[in-house]
Amino acid sequence: MTGAAEPAAAPVATRVSVLNAANALTLLRLVLVPVFGVSVVASAMTHPGWRIAACLIFAVASVTDLVDGWIARRFGLVTSVGKVADPIADKALTGAALLLLSWYDQLSWWVTAVILVRELGITALRFWVIRHGVIAASRGGKAKTALQILAIVWYLWPMPAALAAVGPWIMGAAVAVTVVTGFDYVAQALRLRRPAG
Repeated sequence: MTGAAEPAAAPVATRVSVLNAANALTLLRLVLVPVFGVSVVASAMTHPGWRIAACLIFAVASVTDLVDGWIARRFGLVTSVGKVADPIADKALTGAALLLLSWYDQLSWWVTAVILVRELGITALRFWVIRHGVIAASRGGKAKTALQILAIVWYLWPMPAALAAVGPWIMGAAVAVTVVTGFDYVAQALRLRRPAG
């Protein structure tokens, strides 16, 4: 022993495997999209049993969105693949639900168009500013997602007429928050792109 202080060990960079629980849940959500679509088509939005099945599949897939994000952050499993696949899975699930609801005359086409244009536009904005910073999900964005999920579940479940009438009000709130938060994200993107000074 020389008594000299040993040099501190250099921090070891941990490499996160693409094959992890968070990405597995994202993949499950992508797999459930066509299963959900088949269930809606089988129901033709008239068969209660198939509508319930479609609703439950949509709900389970939506829950995986919450769980995979929590797992990725909690256990340090964030990967580049997950960052790309997660929003794709979200848009695919919501987009499929809205398009099918409009196809079966449960939802006006303009509602589907407004929501999908906003979602695709914000995704494009995020890529546009990615070299300047990240547009983080806001509380409004999370409220938008929750309202959209609730509205879609409401439309899918075979409700009694009195309760079914509540669905358009929930969807109306979802559309309003979708549009408002869309403008907020545009403002964030412009601030990120603005030259410093």
